[in-house]
Amino acid sequence: MFNNVMDTFRQATEATVNMQQEMFKQWLTMCPTPPRSPSWGNEIQEFQKQWASAVRDVVKQQTAVIEAQFQAGVKNIEQAYKCAEAESPEELHAKSLELWKQCFDNLRQVSETQMKGFESVMENWCALMTKPSA
Repeated sequence: MFNNVMDTFRQATEATVNMQQEMFKQWLTMCPTPPRSPSWGNEIQEFQKQWASAVRDVVKQQTAVIEAQFQAGVKNIEQAYKCAEAESPEELHAKSLELWKQCFDNLRQVSETQMKGFESVMENWCALMTKPSA
């Protein structure tokens, strides 16, 4: 049973990583082009600063999500080792079930955080792209 839990968790983690990679690919394809106007030089510099700030925010958000995911993974590994301390099949079943629930709750929380971050980033980038020229 423990192997099934770990295999399922591994598959869910792989799916999450694939989703993250796909999300970044989509973000890169949406890389905006700066607005053009007579004062193009000043606007392009301001746009580059805003764009760099937006990218920096994305990287900070992703770093925080990855750090939280890593910490949750460490806790799950520690809990998995505690499953070996079970003294009866019932206790092993209860500990394994709790580990399974915690792993998928952590996965759900990370996914929700990533989606909220993605929505926030897209709102900021859309605002940046649709801001009228001065």
